[in-house]
Amino acid sequence: MSKRTQGVAASVAAPSGAEDLPEPTWHCRAHAVYDKVCFSCKAFAEEQQEMLRQSLREATTQDHSQDHSPPGGPRSSTLGGQDQDHSRRNVRNQRKRSNGVVLDDSGQDHSQDHDSEWSGTTQDHSQDHSPEVDYGRYFDVAGLLDGTLPDPPAPAYGVRDDAHALFYAGEVNLVFGDPESGKTWLALVAARELLGAHGDGRAVVIDLDHNGAAAMVSRLLALGADKAALADRERFLYVEPEDRSHLLGVVADMKVWRPGIVVLDSLGELLPLFGSSSNSADEYTDAHRTALKPLAKTGAAVLVIDHLAKGSESRTLGPGGTAAKRRTIGGVSLRVTLNEAFTPGQGGSAWLTVNKDRHGGLRQHCPTGGREPSAGLFRLDPSPLGEGILEAVIRAPKDGDRPPTSFAISAADAEKVSDDVAVLAALDPLPKSRRDVQDRMGWGSDRANRALKAWREQDGSD
Repeated sequence: MSKRTQGVAASVAAPSGAEDLPEPTWHCRAHAVYDKVCFSCKAFAEEQQEMLRQSLREATTQDHSQDHSPPGGPRSSTLGGQDQDHSRRNVRNQRKRSNGVVLDDSGQDHSQDHDSEWSGTTQDHSQDHSPEVDYGRYFDVAGLLDGTLPDPPAPAYGVRDDAHALFYAGEVNLVFGDPESGKTWLALVAARELLGAHGDGRAVVIDLDHNGAAAMVSRLLALGADKAALADRERFLYVEPEDRSHLLGVVADMKVWRPGIVVLDSLGELLPLFGSSSNSADEYTDAHRTALKPLAKTGAAVLVIDHLAKGSESRTLGPGGTAAKRRTIGGVSLRVTLNEAFTPGQGGSAWLTVNKDRHGGLRQHCPTGGREPSAGLFRLDPSPLGEGILEAVIRAPKDGDRPPTSFAISAADAEKVSDDVAVLAALDPLPKSRRDVQDRMGWGSDRANRALKAWREQDGSD
């Protein structure tokens, strides 16, 4: 037997003594059979295959030389019958070992015998490959692609005069702006689309600002909502959550009631309900995941009202507080900027600009260019029918429209706030809450909230 043939046989017969192979020298200690993904198994198999090829080349060379030798020549003297049979058995065993099963000359499997020699614990991975994946946890993409491709998301509520809408169903949408700029009016106009005399849609108003049921219902009636629809609990619901538990109960009810639109007024009152800060991204995200996202998952267009930041620079970016507010918006974020002051019974107007549109369904129907393209002009005008009815129109953008491009606090607004602060400072007793200011001064929630915050900052009590 040649030295190389003896080396091949030795490496096969005594794996523990093979020092030229990477550890483990036989097969991976964690696998009973060869695993083509395991690096250790792979390294061993490649080494064995190379040794096998070399052994076959040598055996072929020797067989060829002996076929041309006379009887009694080199074949009989160099590689006797016993050595030849032993070499062929080694080659045959190498083929079997490269497939991951260790056999002796009798054909018995000794893989487990070698496993018991390893110092590590042998792991049984037979269960790892059993079909136990719960595909019910995952979205059915095949079902989505069955037939024609689905249309991209498009806004469904807050329809403009060109038949394109502002707000997405099944998403959280944000409406933000300065106090008394028309934010709540805009959200209620979208809700009124479901509350006509001949409709069957559902809308709920979650009034965290505590404007009061009378104020909200009066606005809806002024917009032309049907009285019967507002009185029907299968069509319309109004609630002023008292605490977090109350709000979470409302969220749970909506999973069953399935509204088309949810108006939540306002985000500034939601976060304190959760003991959260508007400046903390983590706390805001937790409140969003707990309350807002579950409402959107009911299929409703969730219209959340928020206020602008105080600083002139931060106002350019959007609502006050953490940037997570903008990041978590799944639908559209609209900035509302006052154009004509809203007066009871007389209406008013405001510019709408797109601060964010995740799906692009609204932006594609708006003029291109600019940081925030115009989404239209929102108008409330007295109806010819009288009786305090207001006609709401969301006019699509036109050539020549000039929505504001600067969002700094105007001198007039600053002077108005200063005057309101002076009024609050003269109250006796001093104001205790925003609701207290509303009741005593007859102001709207936005004006009362802005004046109270400014007074507290000036007074140093905030």
